[in-house]
Amino acid sequence: MSSSGEILHCVAAGGERLDRLLALAFPQLSRARFQRLIAEGGVAVEGKIIRDPGAKPKAGATVQVTVPEARAPEPAAEAMPLAIVHEDRDLLVLDKPAGLVVHPGAGNASGTLVNALIAHCGDSLSGIGGVKRPGIVHRLDKDTSGLLVVAKNDAAHRALSEQFAAHGRDGRLERSYLALVWGVPERRAGTISAALARATANRQKIAVSRAATAREAVTHFEVVEDFGGLASLVRCVLETGRTHQIRVHLAHIGHPLLGDATYGSGFRASLAKLPDEARAALALLPGQALHAATLGFDHPRTARPLRFEAPPPPAFQRLLTILRSIPR
Repeated sequence: MSSSGEILHCVAAGGERLDRLLALAFPQLSRARFQRLIAEGGVAVEGKIIRDPGAKPKAGATVQVTVPEARAPEPAAEAMPLAIVHEDRDLLVLDKPAGLVVHPGAGNASGTLVNALIAHCGDSLSGIGGVKRPGIVHRLDKDTSGLLVVAKNDAAHRALSEQFAAHGRDGRLERSYLALVWGVPERRAGTISAALARATANRQKIAVSRAATAREAVTHFEVVEDFGGLASLVRCVLETGRTHQIRVHLAHIGHPLLGDATYGSGFRASLAKLPDEARAALALLPGQALHAATLGFDHPRTARPLRFEAPPPPAFQRLLTILRSIPR
């Protein structure tokens, strides 16, 4: 490993795994990051390179870590407008538009949120896992709009990831979504607890499953408005954060999202019952009518509670206004 970059030193207390020792001594870097540095030969104990993260240095042994400068990001920087709600040296919160893919992948090598964030943040990215890239703590589906928090450094990424892993059970994280669904749930408030896994017939879809590989998924919901029985506005609060969770759970109880071609394609009869103006507004939606409206968490550096709200985008708002005009 190149000697360029930052040099860190500490003294072992004895009896502690090397990776854990370093993560405790230097909380600005994650334990996973130290494991990679150890494997790459960037850690020496008493002058001897150690490549075993489970090694336990003796008490009083000096440990040196060479942290190379963060590499340039693999995705290219692409300037595009971003709706930044909050930004500081550790993180930023933005209101993602529907239609924007979060992370580069198969079929989306460019034009993603990550490309835009690399261009926007520039040198303020100190590196996630040794690469100058934004730390994506959680994602929204391409056609889901709303609030998203992104880390700028390893310490913020680790702290935020811990909060999202707890899914609000420790009181720090708050996430709520607004969804326009077909029909009106019989219970005006309730909890959907149904494990999710990849659908066996179509690996691009998620399904409620009892398979051993299925993961726990819990969604709390309440009906906010009833539009003449044809549709309703529902607020959802996540207790877990699985792929397509809200979309699959609401479809599972018989109330899929308006505009969701993947999980709500069986509601053509309901579509025919909508007034012409509502059908036209629905056709203008870029995808499912789902918006991440509220996001709250503790700041990773100061522990100060932060809370943000974002109204639904114009196409969602227009459809909502028209639905409200339907005679009750």
